[in-house]
Order: sequence, then C-alpha cells, then structure tokens
Amino acid sequence: MPRQARLDTPGTLHHVIIRGIEKRPIVDDGKDKKEFVLRMGTLSTEEKTTIYAWTLLTNHAHILLRSGPRGLSKFMRRFLTGYAIYYNHRHKRHGHLFQNRYKSIICEEDAYFQELLRYIHLNPVRAHIVPTMAKLDTYPWCGHAVILGRRKHDWQDRGYVLRWFGNDEKEATKNYHRYVQEGIPLGSRPELVGGGLIRSLGGWSTVISMRRHGDRDVSDERILGNGAFVEQIIKEADDLVKRQLPENSQKKLVVTIIQEICHERGGEHKRA
Repeated sequence: MPRQARLDTPGTLHHVIIRGIEKRPIVDDGKDKKEFVLRMGTLSTEEKTTIYAWTLLTNHAHILLRSGPRGLSKFMRRFLTGYAIYYNHRHKRHGHLFQNRYKSIICEEDAYFQELLRYIHLNPVRAHIVPTMAKLDTYPWCGHAVILGRRKHDWQDRGYVLRWFGNDEKEATKNYHRYVQEGIPLGSRPELVGGGLIRSLGGWSTVISMRRHGDRDVSDERILGNGAFVEQIIKEADDLVKRQLPENSQKKLVVTIIQEICHERGGEHKRA
C-alpha cells in the first residue's frame, strides 16, 4: 500500500508511535535512554512542540504532543535522524534504526486527551518493566513521574495536564494519579492506537470513493475521534492538498479515483 499523506497542521494534538526496525531495540542502556530523552526535550523546545506525555521502552516509544509552528514532520525528522546517527555511531552499526516512518494519529482532544495520557504512561506497567504503580511514580523513562512532581523536565507541560484534573495543583495531582491507577485493569486498549473507528482507509482516493458511495461512517487510521471530527480533519487536509498539488498532479489523482470507482463497479475506465 502506498504511503498515506501526513496530516500535519501546526497546533494539532498527535499521538506519535516510534518503533525499532524489525522490532529491534532503539535503546540498549541508560546512556541511550538519556540521549533519547535529552534530544526529545531539547528539540521540543527549539521547535516549540509541546509534549504532554511520553514513554520510552526498549524497542518503541510513545509521545503525546502538540505540533509547533513548523509542524510535526520537522520536529520528528530532526529528532529521529539525529538520534539514529548517535545510536549507529555509538554501537558501530549501519542502516535504518526505526521501522519505516513513525506513526502519528491526530487526536480529538476533548474525547481522548485524558485517555491517551493514561494509556501512554501505563505502558511500562503493561510491558512488565515496572511491577507496581508505586514504582511507576518515580520511573525515569516515562512522563508520569513529571506530572506527579517527582521528576522534572521543563519541556514537559505538566501544568496543562493537571488542569484537566482540577484547579488546585495538589488536588489535581491526586485526581490524575487515581485516574491512571484506575486504568491498569483496562489492558492494552488497541482502540487508542489503530484509529478512531478501527478501519484503515487506503488514502485520499478511498476517502473520496466512500463519499461517492454515500458511506457516512467516515474513519481514517491517522485520526482518533468521532465521525464529525474525522470528517473535519479530512476536509481541511483535502483543501490543503488541492492548494499544494500542481494541476497535472490533481488530474492524475482524479484519474486514479475514477479508475478505482469503475473497478469497484465492475466497469473499466478508458482514456479519451
């Protein structure tokens, strides 16, 4: 399947997932972990990218962030390229470190912000890296301890997170901790990483084809939200693509869409 277009408007809330190639490690020891976190924090400040939650595991990482004025791609390209160069040099290896591109899911904030905070920060518990909630409260490779005030990273927006749980800092911290703990029995939550309605669309042509067929249940694996939110994001992206694509590219896209629709209906598209 061809790569899908990035949905990359500055100021958008994203759940970013980074995986090692062939499920291999992206960090080998404490020094690698410190480098990974240091680069993430330094570049988030430089790119004005706001980070709310994150977890670094052996072969993958999760980040909940709001893209800066130059968009998500610029931040991620600088972050992952720089870290891969460091890692390869230190471990005397060559080739790709990360699996394809990172995965980014645009998130409907009101519906999913708290859920994603909890999901991301509980990853070390679900992976059996951290045995108890008490250990997670001081775990250094996860943003949970920062929200609790047990560790400090100036680049992580602790204040914004706590405001979701109350106006008083002490009470909000307590509410946040209780909320995270209540999420342990919920398990892996695959619905939070596979797209809002768990159906993968094959790019813009498929989205348009669905509309032509009157399918109202709009969904996209790059977006986590209800149908109306997904529809809004797709429309904004459609408008952006139309402005950015040269006329010839737009014509090719239209031809592709027509071919797909004809194929679905058992017909054949012929060039004029």
